[in-house]
Amino acid sequence: MVLQTSEPAAEPVDQTEKAVAAPGAWAPASGRARYGDRVFRGISNLSGISILALLAAVFIFLLLSSGNVLITPNDEIVEQVGFARGQNFWQFAGTTVFGTLLAAIIALVIAVPFAVGIALFISHYAPRKLAATFGYVIDLLAAIPSVVFGLWGMWTLEPLMRPVFSWISDVLTPIFTFLNGKPGADGAWEGGLPGLSWLAEHYEWFPDGTAAAFVPPARNILMGGVILAIMILPIITSLAREVFVQTPRLQEEASLALGATRWEMIKMVVLPHGRSGIVSASMLGLGRALGETMALLMVLSPGMMINFKLMSPGQHSTIASQIALRFPEASGIESDFLIALGLILFVITFVVNFIARAIVARYAEFSGANA
Repeated sequence: MVLQTSEPAAEPVDQTEKAVAAPGAWAPASGRARYGDRVFRGISNLSGISILALLAAVFIFLLLSSGNVLITPNDEIVEQVGFARGQNFWQFAGTTVFGTLLAAIIALVIAVPFAVGIALFISHYAPRKLAATFGYVIDLLAAIPSVVFGLWGMWTLEPLMRPVFSWISDVLTPIFTFLNGKPGADGAWEGGLPGLSWLAEHYEWFPDGTAAAFVPPARNILMGGVILAIMILPIITSLAREVFVQTPRLQEEASLALGATRWEMIKMVVLPHGRSGIVSASMLGLGRALGETMALLMVLSPGMMINFKLMSPGQHSTIASQIALRFPEASGIESDFLIALGLILFVITFVVNFIARAIVARYAEFSGANA
């Protein structure tokens, strides 16, 4: 008996797979689509190059416009620039750079803890409707013009801060006097620990017993730092909130399932995950604080000193406020003098952003900042 084997029936071929396998099945019917791709790619490349060209154009303008000041002898600058008050360019720039960095650091120290706390409240503690309302209010706060902050700070916040500054002065003055001493009535140095008292006696910038003294009105660098902190608070809060919301939900639930409290979950999961975002938000707020003009111009009583008398008026000034104050009446070498200050501020902000990018690249494997 002969057995006949039948061949297995051929499986039906999916027309979709056949179409996919066919070469050129999804190729455009005409060259119009390929032409559109080339145009879009060209526009994208041109847009990216334009950013670099714009940055280079600003730098070249500042460099060429300030070159006259950089090569002019110091004696001529002292004679021709009246508002320099007998200082050459580098002395004047040093005092304004010190005031700029001091105000920005004060603002950052005050704003970052509050911003992180508000962002955590919105993202992990507040009910959904309340969180949406808070987020909307924070975004509106970022849209308030700086001149409004200056008016509000000068007429409303400054009287309210006087008792606070007086209390801080009463607390810190005895501590500074014990540590560093202070000048006596006859000019001799009194008190202080060895070493610290010598530094305070021989270096004007080192804080002594009078460094924490509050002199009303509160138009000092600490008041300017408070105003800047309020201005950069919504920026840091908004970015930190978005980073905290993106924390993987499974990691949060796993931490809670292992017995962690909500604070322990935030400390071990949310904050490490959002560390690079917090740094990025802080550096963005720092960039806003470094270049702020009108609010500090209206609140701060300017001075050209390098010291840490944070609660005394007439001690410090910033680059941006000096440019805004002097430029309308400047001419000739005075204009070049102020443009040279702008060049220094440009370099400072560039260095700050470069450092921020390095920090973010170190703590984040991948993000939009280091893509």
